[in-house]
Amino acid sequence: MFQPASFFIGLRYSRSRSSSGFVSFITFFSIAGILLGVASLITVVSVMNGFEGELKKRILGLVPHIVLSSEQQTMKGWQEKRQELLSLPHVQGVTPFLESEAFIQSPATLQFVQLQGIIPEYEQNNIIKSHMVSGSLTKLTDKSYSLILGQVLARNLNVGLGDSVRIVLPNKMVFTPMGRVPVQRTFTVGGIFNVGSQVDDAMVYVHSRYGAKLLRRKGDGINQLRLYLDDAFNADQVAKLIELDAGEMQANTWNESQGALFSAVNMEKNMMWLMLSLIIAVAAFNIVSALVMVVIDKQGEIGILQTLGMARSGIVKIFITQGMVNGLWGSILGAVLGVILTLNLNELMSALGVNILGAGYADQHLPVQLNVLDVIFIVVSALAMSFIATLYPAYRASKTQPAEVLRNE
Repeated sequence: MFQPASFFIGLRYSRSRSSSGFVSFITFFSIAGILLGVASLITVVSVMNGFEGELKKRILGLVPHIVLSSEQQTMKGWQEKRQELLSLPHVQGVTPFLESEAFIQSPATLQFVQLQGIIPEYEQNNIIKSHMVSGSLTKLTDKSYSLILGQVLARNLNVGLGDSVRIVLPNKMVFTPMGRVPVQRTFTVGGIFNVGSQVDDAMVYVHSRYGAKLLRRKGDGINQLRLYLDDAFNADQVAKLIELDAGEMQANTWNESQGALFSAVNMEKNMMWLMLSLIIAVAAFNIVSALVMVVIDKQGEIGILQTLGMARSGIVKIFITQGMVNGLWGSILGAVLGVILTLNLNELMSALGVNILGAGYADQHLPVQLNVLDVIFIVVSALAMSFIATLYPAYRASKTQPAEVLRNE
């Protein structure tokens, strides 16, 4: 098969052993550096993607993406408003609720929580329903004083299914013969959930009718609607549409409560990209040292090729080809190693007895999300760095003066 002379010679140079063992060592070191850098970057980025995905699932799956609040104690006509919101783009679910700060008390202890009154019929897609440890969401009815709480909170209170706890609202007072006392009521634990996030020890759910009674509101007491979108990052766009026809109501997005957390994760991810990209860059620029030494070693051959009529551009292509072959080997082998490591990371860590999540999370695995586009971008970036690293040695080779070189041979 026909091959351009420059390409053919460049391949031969990349396969041949240099007369200097040091040149061969630097070439091997540059390939190994690119390989390890690419493999590490693919593995780390996949783990960071996994963590980000778990945050979206566990936090944004429970925290509403947008909350529409009424300035009044109750939201009039919330059923009609809910239907209007469901027709907006990106909106997949709208659920009514009420909310208040409260204390929950058991014989063991007292703890501050966020109390939410919900209507179970509208919570069929709630992440809590699929993460119930015991009991069920259907235990919340308007005919019994039942509540649902997180597993961590239940452990702190030392209560289980069927036990009684007391809900105390410090902001709501009633007058009794003994003076003003906080509104309080005994509830029965009807379910325990475990989402695996901070809500497990800070959230308590009751039926909205009983939540309204505690807050001294009429009817179901609903004064807020929470919206769930197809992508939480569309929240600002949808909130602007809602505010055009919100009237006295106010729309707040998840960014106000959880935005700092996701910004921190994104910053860590970018820092990982930067540090590991620098490793690849350093390894790629070892190609410069190797190729410069090859140019010095091949001065006589370069002079002969120029004497035979090869243009300077042909000389440039020879050494670009040689450098790119090294970069290609490192990038492809690194990508293969990185994908294998990523797909078998948890099994490998278990076999080695390594648990980086800590002793309390021995039964949990690192979340891993391998993105093909990330792999392609990393490989292309490594090849681009390798290409840039070949330019100076190739340019230096093209400046060789054949008459001077051959005179000294």
